Amino acid sequence: MSELPMSADPHVHVARSPWWFKLLGRMLEPWVRIKRDPAEPATLLHSGVAVCYAIERDGTSDALILERACREAGLPSPMQLLDLPVRRRRSVFSLSRREGWLFGRTDARGPKEPIGQLIRALEDDPTRDIQIVPVSIYVGRAPNRESGWFSVLFAENWLVVGRFRRMLALLLNGRDTVVHFSTPVSLRAVLAESGGLTPERLTRKIARVLRTHFRRIRAAVIGPDLSHRRTVVDAVLNTGPVRDAIAATASKENITLAKAQRRARDFALEIAADYSHPVVRSSSFLLSNFWNKLYDGIAMHHFDKARAAAPGHEVVYVPCHRSHTDYLLLSYQLHHSGVVPPHIAAGVNLNLPVVGPILRRGGAFFLRRSFKGNALYSVVFNEYLAQLVDRGVPLEYFIEGGRSRTGRLLAPRAGMLAMTLRAFLRAPRRPVMFQPVYIGYEKLMEGKSYIGELSGKPKEKESLLGLIRGLKVLRQRYGHVTLNFGEPILLTPMLDEAAPNWREATADPDVKPEWMNSVVDDLAERIQVNINRAADVNPINLLALALLATPKHAMAENDLLAQLELSKALLQELPYSDRVTVTPMNPQGIVAYGEQMGWIRRVRHPLGDVLVTDGEQAVLLSYFRNNVLHLHAAAAWVAACFLNNRRMSRSSVLRLGRIIYPFIQGELFLPWDEDGFADQLQHTIEFFVRRGLLEASSEGRVLERGPGQDDGAYQLRVIARAMLQAFERYYIAIAALVKNGPHTMSAGELETACTLTAQRLSLLNELSAPEFFDKALFRGFIQKLREAKVVWTDNAGKLDFSDALEDMVRDARVILAREVRHSILKITPGGENERDLDARPPVDPDDGSAGESLHDRHVANEHTRHDRPH
Repeated sequence: MSELPMSADPHVHVARSPWWFKLLGRMLEPWVRIKRDPAEPATLLHSGVAVCYAIERDGTSDALILERACREAGLPSPMQLLDLPVRRRRSVFSLSRREGWLFGRTDARGPKEPIGQLIRALEDDPTRDIQIVPVSIYVGRAPNRESGWFSVLFAENWLVVGRFRRMLALLLNGRDTVVHFSTPVSLRAVLAESGGLTPERLTRKIARVLRTHFRRIRAAVIGPDLSHRRTVVDAVLNTGPVRDAIAATASKENITLAKAQRRARDFALEIAADYSHPVVRSSSFLLSNFWNKLYDGIAMHHFDKARAAAPGHEVVYVPCHRSHTDYLLLSYQLHHSGVVPPHIAAGVNLNLPVVGPILRRGGAFFLRRSFKGNALYSVVFNEYLAQLVDRGVPLEYFIEGGRSRTGRLLAPRAGMLAMTLRAFLRAPRRPVMFQPVYIGYEKLMEGKSYIGELSGKPKEKESLLGLIRGLKVLRQRYGHVTLNFGEPILLTPMLDEAAPNWREATADPDVKPEWMNSVVDDLAERIQVNINRAADVNPINLLALALLATPKHAMAENDLLAQLELSKALLQELPYSDRVTVTPMNPQGIVAYGEQMGWIRRVRHPLGDVLVTDGEQAVLLSYFRNNVLHLHAAAAWVAACFLNNRRMSRSSVLRLGRIIYPFIQGELFLPWDEDGFADQLQHTIEFFVRRGLLEASSEGRVLERGPGQDDGAYQLRVIARAMLQAFERYYIAIAALVKNGPHTMSAGELETACTLTAQRLSLLNELSAPEFFDKALFRGFIQKLREAKVVWTDNAGKLDFSDALEDMVRDARVILAREVRHSILKITPGGENERDLDARPPVDPDDGSAGESLHDRHVANEHTRHDRPH
């Protein structure tokens, strides 16, 4: 084994390795496969300068691995001699040394002696230099799914292990060995910049810098060292805010200080994660088999962009929340992609026996649903989160607060965002990056329970028994899952824009800057928008959009294929965002896949097969339609303008679109302002004209669709009905308010009246969308009316409104058919001021928008269309 050092330094001498070292190297070689990082580390070294390697831990195995990695890369051997005043046998030293052969202990002197020798050598000879190359060696960072159980247990971690454990790690995980070469440090340059430090102090400084470097590299590769839970808890309890809160609690409740301290410690232990690298790796090993049983594949898109943006930032993953598997999937995929899994904020309801401790060791920290009335708990939780942010621990939480039961993004609850912002303001050492993640499913384990909850059944509390009962869902297959990484949001530029003097904000946790609420709200909005801009459109989404737009949830096969082709063309020609992904399947493949997954069934017929989704399946499909509803919002609005009108001016489509947009935007988190939405409507109109669904006349000022039985009119109806229920909900709210008159209903009473009206309308019309009467959607619409100053609260707590609300009632006649409006008005409860809202002249009577009402003919067409031969 010859060593050919790159250095021409006369003080470096090539030496043969001892016979036993060569023998051990040959014995170890079949068990170790080395991956160098970077692949060509020779490019890092300075030619003509002696090389001395620094490794983290002392040990023969690390020396063997380093020697082989250097030989394979063409680097100077660590076994060569350095000619110093006291000649060093090797060109390598470690930060920790073990005295003794078998049961040696770590030598506390560490690297002081070799670093001191190197410094004295340079002082004796001003013409020479030595470059110190830090080298990190990791055996078994992340065993793959073929690895055995013991491989996971003996993977690399933060623990200082003995020789026997290191030997087992090499035997089990040696084929997954990473040798990371860092940029060399010129010792001569360090001496020149030492500022007159004594050799002893300079030695300690270099050792300290090397330890910090190795900790940083290890944290990046295997995650931060948070295995000592009590250390974090003690740090939390020793902060000033927690000590003050303990004293305040003791005084307020007239209890001893010791009792208040015990309560604070109990809170901290209830909250804190107990991160364990062996448990994370063991869980990853088990989840590999679990995902294989549940899913046909897990895809990630735009992850490379997210990974490239992350270095140097405190990363906060903010995914949408649709299933209990969300956080497991994201952590699993990050771990297997070589990224440290985040610490996850989980509801305390998941802190179950057996399950809770496993989640805690996997990085979960638990929080109560409400902090109200418990000031001490609130302070402890805030300080714990601040500790994580200060230590650079990646985080993950769901700003929706809970899982979406409708498939739409929920209105954000910004509590965690506010706490993260406060933690950053107190110690802005590392910039914060929020990473939105869209998670798309083709079938949900919780689907049936979501339907029950939306229909009024109480939410079933999490319990160990319920978890065991729920294992039956593992018998099914759930198709594919997609994780799309959205455009990251950097906190510092947001703060610079909103409050240029934010750096002067006090670190006092009791002081709240006046601009903070607006920044948090803006941040929450941007996160939701960027999640939606990274949507994945899978085959089930497209089938749901088409089939749920027909009264019987059935379409002739040719019609369905044409509608699927149109939907894909719309997404591809008018891309919502460069991060939206669309299934590559053609329409025939989508139909076949839907049948295979059990979402649709085929009814054979001599005049052409019909594809149908029945009963509960149709209700479940509404979830997947709602996942991508925002992508079709502009197209649905344009199409809806021609539901009851044959002809309409382009200006009316745009004018009414601007009026309706704030309400659609608030519900679906759309990315445009009003002008941007108008531009999107223009592009959509041009798309429909190109496809022959609309005709433009009078130099493009007037738009016209074909007659009701025309294929183009039918396709427009299907697109429009994706959003029609939202427009009907808006009409229910404004009709209820106008019908009852001003100063008669409070916001809560209006929400209740709207919910009851929608429930009854749903029963009468067999709507397959339980979110139609979701109270939260009505609440959001009313809030948007308030923000637009169309509605406000009087001194008695009742709602008053402007004439603009009555104009909106009249505008609704353009979109909603007469029979729909009459049904809503008939069901909606009215008070003493009840008025006939439909006895008003239509809007824009001379612009072509008051064309023939074709609603009745449309309904009849849809009932008979499937029987037409093709």
